[in-house]
Amino acid sequence: MKKSILLLAFIFSLSLSAQQKTRFDKIDSLLVYLNQSSKFMGQVCIREAGNVVFEKAYGFANVENSLKADKNTKYKIGSITKTFTAVMIMQLIEEKKLKLDTKLNKFYPQIPNANKITIHDLLHHRTGILDFINGDSTVNVYQKVSKDEMIAKIAGYKSVFEPNSKFEYSNSNYYILGRILEDISKKDYATNLDERIINKLQLQNTSIATNVDPTKNESYSYNYTNKKWTINKEWDMSQAFGAGNIASTTGDLTFFLDAVFNGKLLKKTSVDEMTKLEQSYGKGLVVFPFGERKFFGHTGGIEGFRAVAGYYPIEKTGVSLIVNGDNYNRNDIMMGILSIYYKMPFQFPNLTTFEVSKDKLESYQGVYASAQLPIKITIKIEKGELTAQATGQGSFALNPISETEFIFDPAGVKLTFDGKNMTLKQGGGQYLFTKE
Repeated sequence: MKKSILLLAFIFSLSLSAQQKTRFDKIDSLLVYLNQSSKFMGQVCIREAGNVVFEKAYGFANVENSLKADKNTKYKIGSITKTFTAVMIMQLIEEKKLKLDTKLNKFYPQIPNANKITIHDLLHHRTGILDFINGDSTVNVYQKVSKDEMIAKIAGYKSVFEPNSKFEYSNSNYYILGRILEDISKKDYATNLDERIINKLQLQNTSIATNVDPTKNESYSYNYTNKKWTINKEWDMSQAFGAGNIASTTGDLTFFLDAVFNGKLLKKTSVDEMTKLEQSYGKGLVVFPFGERKFFGHTGGIEGFRAVAGYYPIEKTGVSLIVNGDNYNRNDIMMGILSIYYKMPFQFPNLTTFEVSKDKLESYQGVYASAQLPIKITIKIEKGELTAQATGQGSFALNPISETEFIFDPAGVKLTFDGKNMTLKQGGGQYLFTKE
């Protein structure tokens, strides 16, 4: 198998620039493959040193009306909102309007242990305040709740543990931070977001999330049930607030993280504070290890949306993925994207259950030659599978993705049969073969 891959690469003699293109082509092929297999709909962006090198959307923003998504389609990003909230809190600290050791009782003394809980503890999820979304079974996320009602609800919870004794993720912490931001600035969260981040960076596709408006290129979220994409009911975003109420794009998210780590929103000392991890969580940031690399960012999930955005400061590389068609593990998709991006071995998952009849497979058997390449490819059936073998190389199994299309993922090969013709695609090249 390895010999086949190496020889194919040698035959097609890709230049360095072509290899770069192939890398992004393969990422695109992976996501197209997942999308066509009804495993994924969404958007991805990769940014290097501030410049977008790959950006694309897959599937629909609105399945019911067949409205396709594009790179400017806005998706709800869930808890990635926490990074935005943390940045604005750190801005208040830089402005000397707040301190990390400021106690919560200055703002909300009615919350249990408010005299012990600090801004630092809220940022790091070290408060002992119950998570109102995941820890309170009475919460109805589809119901509108006023800010005062939500604070009263949070104040009614018993403390889960002693403040600053351990980490335990709680959306309540960032709801409170959003309120503190408003209390200090005397402006609502949306205005702060506009003035402190969106306008400064001229983000074109980031805003407070509301009920989806397809005419504004906003996306719904879907799950795959009964062999079709099924729309998810929308939350009332009043409850998400500073913990998860932003909508954005992968392009804006990578730009935002690039700005955070390159002094456009905060001083370096503030960013250093944000990246100090305590039991795996910083101030609105977590770390995603990929080999020896450590990406700083956050994940998010709301309704059927699944999002992740990360930035690797040493290489100044940012990557973001937002899923609005949830039928495959988001982390596995991101691992595939990064593996291909960093030219690491990666084999596409075998997702297809497409079965091609024996008669059809037999009709493809034969030896194929091309005027474009000095090789012949033998197609035959081995152990019930269609295989390909180029001149002087080992054979490899082909995976059917339709009745006429077959792929070999490790080498990025796709073969399409049409009568006596066979088209081979690999590395951005397309070659016509004819059965002898």
